[in-house]
Amino acid sequence: MADHHRARIEFDPRFTVAEVPDRLFGSFVEHLGRCVYTGIYEPEHPTANEDGLREDVLDLVRELGPTMIRYPGGNFVSGYRWEDGVGPKEDRPRRLDLAWGVTETNQFGLGEFMKFCRTVGVEPNMAVNLGTRGLQEALDLFEYANHPSGTHWSDLRRAHGDEEPYGIKLWCLGNEMDGPWQIGQRTATEYGRVADQVARSLRMIDGSADLDLVACGSSSRGMPFFGAWENEVLTHTYDSVDYISAHAYYHPLDGDVVSFMASAQDMELFIDGVIATADAVGAKLKSDKKINISFDEWNVWYQTAPSGERPEPWSTAPRQLEDHYSAMDAVVFGSLLITLLRRSDRVTAACLAQLVNVIAPIMTEPGGPAWRQTTFFPFAEASKYGRGTVLNVNAASPGFATAKYGEVSALHSVAVANEDGSVTVFAVNRDLETPMTLEIDASSVRVGDVTVSTLTGERDAKNTLDDPERVAPVANTDVTVKDGTISVELPAMSWNTIRIV
Repeated sequence: MADHHRARIEFDPRFTVAEVPDRLFGSFVEHLGRCVYTGIYEPEHPTANEDGLREDVLDLVRELGPTMIRYPGGNFVSGYRWEDGVGPKEDRPRRLDLAWGVTETNQFGLGEFMKFCRTVGVEPNMAVNLGTRGLQEALDLFEYANHPSGTHWSDLRRAHGDEEPYGIKLWCLGNEMDGPWQIGQRTATEYGRVADQVARSLRMIDGSADLDLVACGSSSRGMPFFGAWENEVLTHTYDSVDYISAHAYYHPLDGDVVSFMASAQDMELFIDGVIATADAVGAKLKSDKKINISFDEWNVWYQTAPSGERPEPWSTAPRQLEDHYSAMDAVVFGSLLITLLRRSDRVTAACLAQLVNVIAPIMTEPGGPAWRQTTFFPFAEASKYGRGTVLNVNAASPGFATAKYGEVSALHSVAVANEDGSVTVFAVNRDLETPMTLEIDASSVRVGDVTVSTLTGERDAKNTLDDPERVAPVANTDVTVKDGTISVELPAMSWNTIRIV
């Protein structure tokens, strides 16, 4: 193995990929574990506001910078009765949540979610239950949420204290309906037919061009009917929906951390497969419409490892899926973000799953503090500096061998031309052992100040309740600028934000 890599990229603002969609920086709140209760919502917490929302968490959410939040699931939505979560809290029923084996109190529901969205300034993304329910219940929910007044459901919303409609424009038509773990699993034909019926009916209530509907794609690229599922679903829904969903989670398999560092290779293949299938359906239907991808669940998730003790059956808001992320996880996470940016011509919505406590960038303790996980930082930097136009990047980089993906590039990068005239390069050195000198040909732009933020560290270093700031980005001063070329030293296994101002 070489003791040092040398890589080079070049770009020109005249050659672009796409405008970065605002919805690319979405996140996800599900009634799972402590994401809601003692996560974003804890009325007894010392920082809680009048709506029961934790102000310390709200501050971190604003710093993280999500633009859109998907709610209320996830698997949870496939058994959810949305009416349980509206109206006076003392009248709300407790229900068994079959998806996660717990009891749902319904003390947080649609109205509370909308207050949360307004408070942090994000777009709501609502999922409807197509597992145990169907067309009529979806129409009722849509009318409650979006119709101004003068009908049963809209006037009920007003009676509950929200006189103005919520104006939710992005709707998921179910969740992972191909999964055998899903309450009310359907075949592709069954799901495609009901999704089309729901989509067409929602548009009868709201025929505006800014209503966007998401059909369920395969739950992962590894599903046995991946591709065939998308083909059948879109054959039924192509004219009535705008997005097909994609979900992907990554972790080291059998301890293969080298392949784990190249997880973005799989995400790229996933995106390619969905686009190819969607466009094939469009060609078959002789349509000039393009279906885009809502990558509405993505993250690092150690699915084969226990995340704390198994909760007592039917307990309330137990600790579930509370992965604690390392510096290595954060670098892989950043590489996944780079992929989403690189493919933002067709991936025009995405949701980091999830927001708080459950495989999340933000952690809390009940009655105690909140803190940033290692994955918080790449997302916050990408959301802050990754706005504008994605540029075509030509890159030359040494490779390294992986068992799962073969030879892959050690450098993974993207460049974004920001609206203020600056350019931001996000660059990951995916090699676990070997540092890299990255040369950036910036001769096509004005180069003033160049600043670099780098996140790296010991492979297993984590931020914890007792040591919440162990891993964080630091200023990288190993930078030189000469004749339009910027040279930056990238440590092994590092996420880097390079700002050319």
